[in-house]
Amino acid sequence: MAKPESKRGAMAFVAGRPAAAPEDQVNNGSLDLPPSSASHDASQTPVAANKPKSGKQTSKENLSRKTTECEVYDDGTNTFFWRAHTITVLFTLTCALVYVTLLEETPQDTAFNTKRGIIASILVFLCFGVTQAKDGPFTRPHPAYWRFWLCVTVVYELFLIFILFQTVHDGQQFMRYIDPKLGVPLPERDYGGNCLIYDPGNTTDPFHNLWDKMDGFVPAHFLGWYIKTLMIRDWWMCMIISVMFEFMEYSLEHQLPNFSECWWDHWIMDVVVCNGLGIYCGMKTLAWLSMKPYQWQGLWNIPTYKGKIKRIAFQFTPYSWVKFEWKPASNLRRWLAVLGIIFMFLLAELNTFYLKFVLWMPPEHYLVLLRLVFLVNVGGVAMREIYDFMDDPKFHKKLGQQAWLVAAITFTEFLIVVKYDPHTITLPIPFIIAQCWILGFVLIVSWTLWRFFIRDITLRYKETRRRKREGSGEREQHLGNSNNGNGSPATASGRSKLNGSTEAVRQRKS
Repeated sequence: MAKPESKRGAMAFVAGRPAAAPEDQVNNGSLDLPPSSASHDASQTPVAANKPKSGKQTSKENLSRKTTECEVYDDGTNTFFWRAHTITVLFTLTCALVYVTLLEETPQDTAFNTKRGIIASILVFLCFGVTQAKDGPFTRPHPAYWRFWLCVTVVYELFLIFILFQTVHDGQQFMRYIDPKLGVPLPERDYGGNCLIYDPGNTTDPFHNLWDKMDGFVPAHFLGWYIKTLMIRDWWMCMIISVMFEFMEYSLEHQLPNFSECWWDHWIMDVVVCNGLGIYCGMKTLAWLSMKPYQWQGLWNIPTYKGKIKRIAFQFTPYSWVKFEWKPASNLRRWLAVLGIIFMFLLAELNTFYLKFVLWMPPEHYLVLLRLVFLVNVGGVAMREIYDFMDDPKFHKKLGQQAWLVAAITFTEFLIVVKYDPHTITLPIPFIIAQCWILGFVLIVSWTLWRFFIRDITLRYKETRRRKREGSGEREQHLGNSNNGNGSPATASGRSKLNGSTEAVRQRKS
């Protein structure tokens, strides 16, 4: 969070009243003025030339979000890099199409022309989306970057729909059009087997079991959970998903052989070392991002080369920062939302293994890596849109576009798995594992009913009884005060109502 004097100094600089030398104004590529300059202009009311507020920036006006959102100061520089280039892109695209139509001879190869036509159609759609699609919550390094991934999300979902509507054989053989090496059944690797960390029977290398597990998936696990932590921004949710996925591997190892791992591979290599270290580094990065001042200055307004280099590096950091506070136990809506997020994460993780199993893709194939890169780029935007929709429903009245597409992709991938290999996913779960999952489900449902229904009804009943007791006590106290302070009039009025006036009583006595 920036200091107040830095805020006033930044605004004063924007208003055209620099308070220090240019060398003193640049610090790490951002605007940083001394407190003396801030106090010099504190009595004036500067107008900051910020960029137009987007929908996400306007949500800062919500009081419930002020404690989790940082303040951003921008000098409003709008360079060629940030301007729209719709006419330039349209002109370049038209020239390319004119060249293909008039100057290039069309090959007499149906398969080649089909591939090239599909690729050209996708490229035209991407050009349209990058220049015309709606911006999301992220703007760094450039809004066009995130618009590009939004259009890639649409293309990928359409590709999954196409695969879903094919027969199993045609869908598996269609992958040959992407890579001729695909379309062949591949054996799954079994990570179980000999689980001895130290094998005395192998005199050459008694730790060979440990070295066999040290493959490319170890750094992939670490990097994956580092990025997932940056997406979720919550230690508890990350640890729950990490541990739950290991339970999923235990539960489904009878379906996919590569889920069968040694116990130390599950809990030490995965949960503690790879996942735990990735989550720890991710939380440290989140702490740095939450403490970092977000004060931006145009590149050409920075006089020193060192400041320009730092400004370029900071271009790949967030423009602003929002600390996620999920608060799952605060109300039923947030609790169900958190459960849904955990479920979608686990389903997306399982889709990675089942898709390459049913579509016959080896784990090291570049398509598997491209899918992971794709999920890394779209997952962060989707999580931010989900959090905004859950945390500020009055402003964000509908689910974000990227979150909607990611949810559709996750379910479509699962439907492909169901259609292409129903026998594998319907293999009966072992009885003891089924009992564990039923027990976990019953505990979750029971806690939900107690926390959001039974507990609330009990608290409301106790509050109602307390208010009734307080109300009856106040009435009794009020009546007691009335009798003590005005006893004679009350008695006289009561006697006059029952026995008539005093004169009538005297006449009856006479």
